[in-house]
Amino acid sequence: MPSRFSPLIRWALLVVLPLAAACARESGPSLAAPEALELARAHKLTIVDIRRPEEWRQTGVAEGAARIDMRHPQFADAVLAQVGGDRNAPIALICRTGNRTSQMQAVLRDQGFTKVYHIGEGMA
Repeated sequence: MPSRFSPLIRWALLVVLPLAAACARESGPSLAAPEALELARAHKLTIVDIRRPEEWRQTGVAEGAARIDMRHPQFADAVLAQVGGDRNAPIALICRTGNRTSQMQAVLRDQGFTKVYHIGEGMA
């Protein structure tokens, strides 16, 4: 069955529109790195570094941060285990520049996590 749309329009419908919808989504709360570190040191927040292992080796990991690669097949379950099964526990996500954390923040919110922050400036 032939498509009624040109290849360019099909590409836009399949790729661009979902990306635009994701970007239009309300972004969640953020924390500055010094504030997140202070809360983590006081045991009031869990920091999760969502980058890849090779990135952890390149720049190190934020003090006290759990390492959970965002590509992990059960990412939300791994985060849940890190906070002892408490979806209401405060979590701050960190990556290199802050782009991936906002994406994964939405994923965790969709999985029922209620206090997910992103550290906008990231490790860079």
